Amino acid sequence: MAVSISHLGYNKISQMIFEWQAADRTSLMALFIVLEVSLHWFWCLYVWWQQDALNTYVNIHYLYPLWLGISFVGLFFLCMVKGLFHSSNDNDIVLSRWQIALVLVYTAYISTVIVMIGYSSLFAGVSLVGGAMLGMMLIKRRYAWRMFWLHIILMLLAIMSPYFGISLPNLRQLTVIHPMLESHNYLTYNEIMAAENAVAALAFENNVLNWDSISELQRSSAFFWRSTHLYLALPKAIFIVYMFRALLLVLDDSRFETLRHANQDELTQLKNRRYGLKKMKYALATVREYQDLSVMLLDLDWFKQINDNYGHDVGDQVLIEISQTLSQSLTDESIISRYGGEEFLVVMPDTKHDSAMVIAEQLRLNIAEHVMKIEGLADFNVTASFGLYTLTHEERDCIAQGYKTITQQKTVARTSPLIKPIATQRAESKIASMQKLPSDICQRLISIADKALYEAKHRGRNQVVSANEMWAEKEGGKQSLYKSR
Repeated sequence: MAVSISHLGYNKISQMIFEWQAADRTSLMALFIVLEVSLHWFWCLYVWWQQDALNTYVNIHYLYPLWLGISFVGLFFLCMVKGLFHSSNDNDIVLSRWQIALVLVYTAYISTVIVMIGYSSLFAGVSLVGGAMLGMMLIKRRYAWRMFWLHIILMLLAIMSPYFGISLPNLRQLTVIHPMLESHNYLTYNEIMAAENAVAALAFENNVLNWDSISELQRSSAFFWRSTHLYLALPKAIFIVYMFRALLLVLDDSRFETLRHANQDELTQLKNRRYGLKKMKYALATVREYQDLSVMLLDLDWFKQINDNYGHDVGDQVLIEISQTLSQSLTDESIISRYGGEEFLVVMPDTKHDSAMVIAEQLRLNIAEHVMKIEGLADFNVTASFGLYTLTHEERDCIAQGYKTITQQKTVARTSPLIKPIATQRAESKIASMQKLPSDICQRLISIADKALYEAKHRGRNQVVSANEMWAEKEGGKQSLYKSR
């Protein structure tokens, strides 16, 4: 794939990171380096063009070898862009060699530029962090990590070199008003600027330094070199921040898509079983005092015959339309999920039994009256059977109290009588902070609703059966959710 600046748009960032082949990403990394090298090359061109005005504080003798080196490096990375474009994406060994060469040449190059142009924390920091970030995105991460550390090592060696009597070449030709500072070593760029001002201040009355007292030469030199470092650092910094922002947006979108697919049924676009149970558990944990919670399980009647007679495509269309009917018929507070196959689970917080029965009956009628219009087939209707159970707040309180009692008994049984009373107090505090309902409460509620659904099937289908009424009809019968298993 040919790379170009047009690939820098946000819409291409996701494709670049997640879909491009390794050789294409490496080629794009080389292209970014070519752009950075071009900035350096044009800076050299400007200094050469203005050498009569700048030769006082720019060592022109060092400019020519630096300019030549920048030109060769730019050609090298330009050839890499072309070479990777024509190389095979399947040859991992060749690609690894290209990436190693990129890392070594770029690290040596950018370190040399920093030393030659004059150390600046802004320029060095952006080069160090920016190169590593781009490398992590576009080449093998272990190579980018090694590039980062190699860059640090070279910078440390450059910093330590004056202490071993090694003088590194520097374009900055610093002229100061005091002869003791006739030095222009790489390390002393910021230090000499401070010292130059301090020594100059001694020459003025009241030891006050102001711009009117400093020569035009010094003022121009400081402005020129600081502008140079801004010119070299800011474009790369802006570009890196833009790329990082775009990457975060891509990751946010990917996270949203991942969560959506993890929580949503792909066919019906309803919540899937796992997420439905999670929301149901949350609803049980946050339901207020004196509020009931109703659970409804519905199953389409004779759905297997629809698949057998018309095909699974028609069956899928039926599921989609029934899901739309559920979403349109129920409120936003209701938790609707596809429980499995042709079964759907509906949880209705703060809904009493009588209201839940009215809702279920209306929903049954809406499904039965909905006409399935399938292209190429005769119109037909489907029906559904419903099982409903309402957990009243009284029963919920009994379950919570029973669960707390059993938990306390288990905790006391595991506690030695020799333990000090303070330990018992901590155990009781821990019990009080535990969840009030057993962990399998959702499965128990659904199990009771499922028994009512089975009864609805047994009674002839296309009807709503209440588990509360079904258990009340039995002589002395009362369903216990907290029966130990």
